[in-house]
Amino acid sequence: MIDLPIYSHDGKKVDSMQIDPETLGGSVRHALLKQAYVAVHLNQRQGSARTKSRGAVHGSTRKLYKQKGTGNARAGASRVPTRKGGGVTFAKTRTREDLRSSLPKKMRRLANRNSLLAKLVDGEVKCFDHLDFKTPSTAAFAHICQAVGINRTCLVVLSPGNQGARLSAGNLPSTSTTRVDQLNAFEVLNHRFLVTDRATLKSFLDESCFATAAEAAS
Repeated sequence: MIDLPIYSHDGKKVDSMQIDPETLGGSVRHALLKQAYVAVHLNQRQGSARTKSRGAVHGSTRKLYKQKGTGNARAGASRVPTRKGGGVTFAKTRTREDLRSSLPKKMRRLANRNSLLAKLVDGEVKCFDHLDFKTPSTAAFAHICQAVGINRTCLVVLSPGNQGARLSAGNLPSTSTTRVDQLNAFEVLNHRFLVTDRATLKSFLDESCFATAAEAAS
């Protein structure tokens, strides 16, 4: 079992939560996490990079000057890749569809859970008793992050209705927010720390337990 400390807003440990690693994959599966990370990264590419081949460059195909008698090297059309303003030898023509990658549903869901396990093992999950703010306050959110030693990039995982925390963390540099139902391995691994509250983490773990049981039964 993993013993996760629960902090108050002033950085003091007020409780702890026991987490069973088996619900998150048992052990950190580095190959699976890399595969999930690369798949999401590929799918974020626009695939809009284009360069022109010699056939796509606008211009004449006329021979620049006669073959012999000028004293110059032989030259053909002006659109060849060896001349300034000509085409590109190996032009980029790939589309977004060529770059897309996908994982089976079970692998994708396991990678999402396993990425959280990797953060728990490294001690990079900071869980608070609550993240409720009466009014949004960037300074207040920065204070609680500083209280638990967050000094690098940070992913804040919130319940869908927690607008106060989302607005409070939105203006902090190197800080991103996401809903717990949209959490994925790429976002988790792309940040050093993961910040959440007890209720949000418990809802994710309950969903993970249900998914693990369903996968074992299938």
